[in-house]
Amino acid sequence: MATAAFLCAGLSGCGSPAAPLASPAPVAAATDPDDAASAAQDSGTVTAVGPHTCIALNGRADKNCTPGVTNPNVTQATIHQTICVRGWTATIRPPASYTTQLKRQQMVAYGESGSLAGYEEDHLLPLEAGGNPTDPRNLWPEPRSGAHPAGEKDEAENAAKAAVCSGQMTLPQAQAKILADWTH
Repeated sequence: MATAAFLCAGLSGCGSPAAPLASPAPVAAATDPDDAASAAQDSGTVTAVGPHTCIALNGRADKNCTPGVTNPNVTQATIHQTICVRGWTATIRPPASYTTQLKRQQMVAYGESGSLAGYEEDHLLPLEAGGNPTDPRNLWPEPRSGAHPAGEKDEAENAAKAAVCSGQMTLPQAQAKILADWTH
């Protein structure tokens, strides 16, 4: 069912143009975001004060703030050495120390307040579909609950990878569908 949901692309709206976010210093890949270090990093809260520059719509990122960015090392020609290799994304996933700092900044930009644990700093264009691991324009604070929670997007990401690796669609086709509206 996730594959069928993923294969239908719709259009989504977005908010107002945003000022660029400060980018934390680049880091080497390290831990999976679901590990204990990530959970410890997610303790605390954010209070968004004043006007914000990004608007999330029904659990989707603002395309002006988070347009999605590809990983130049992942192309149609390299998928069988990269995304289609089991465990490959763990080798490029940024550590929680990087994503938590960025999540705090982006929660303010998106006008989100509350517990850091209520949001997943997610790759709009997922690592499984050739998304850039550390570019802030590919990361955003995705709600873990609501209309389209993080777990729902995880299903779309897995379906995209399966479709690309099985040859049902090309990498550029999968990327375009996710960026158009991953919720459909």
